[in-house]
Amino acid sequence: MKEVLKKVWIVLAVSCIVLMNAMEVSAKELIIGFDDTFAPFGFKTDLLDNYERDEEFTGLDVELAREVFSRMKVDYRFQTIDWAMKETELETGQIDAIWNGYAITPEREEKLALSIPYMSSKQMIVVKADSDIQTKEDLDGKVIATQAESSSYDALMQDDTLPNIIDGGAPVTYSTFMEVFSDLDTNRADGIVVANTMILYYLAQTGKTKEYRLLDEDLAREDVAVGFRKDEQEFVDEFNKTLQEVLDDGTFDKIYEKWFGVQNND
Repeated sequence: MKEVLKKVWIVLAVSCIVLMNAMEVSAKELIIGFDDTFAPFGFKTDLLDNYERDEEFTGLDVELAREVFSRMKVDYRFQTIDWAMKETELETGQIDAIWNGYAITPEREEKLALSIPYMSSKQMIVVKADSDIQTKEDLDGKVIATQAESSSYDALMQDDTLPNIIDGGAPVTYSTFMEVFSDLDTNRADGIVVANTMILYYLAQTGKTKEYRLLDEDLAREDVAVGFRKDEQEFVDEFNKTLQEVLDDGTFDKIYEKWFGVQNND
């Protein structure tokens, strides 16, 4: 009988610890780390013309985060970060979540507790509309730019062809998308590698859709999720339940169409 009671107490103790860990995350103000220039996922509202909203930040991920945490009744705030240091800031407790077009990769699955995926994106090569570049093979000896420590960088470097032919064997890297795009815009780069969702939104918003081209072949297709610390899996499980509700009831589809102007076909 004593052994049975001992086992029961052990089970209860473990359950309490797990519950307390989940409650600890949800009880405090959860800090969402993101790149505030990464439109349309998350960015400052002052980057939009005639934007009449009280919040400092907006974007697809920002609106989705507000919806999910509102339903969970979790206090939260957004914090801008150096995207190249995102995992370090998460691991050291500077932030509690990475939510900004964060692609699922084997390395990230090993290091972090990732949410269920909520959308997909493709890594694409973008060039000027009048460029002679038609395929990735045409990038032989050309200068390519992309964002540092990003899934775009990973897709480029893992490609079978590009690292062997582009200038320097690696892309020029910057900490923000706007710096990457500026290189192409000012002809310092012959092409850039970015997520299709981001570049299509940006070109549409700036009226530059006829000035640039996306090559037909994509480098990678990725699922997008939210990153948390490994020891917070219990909270992530609760988070996933609410996120799935938002996906199932059509709320996310409305957010997606608002920011991309097309229906979500994933």
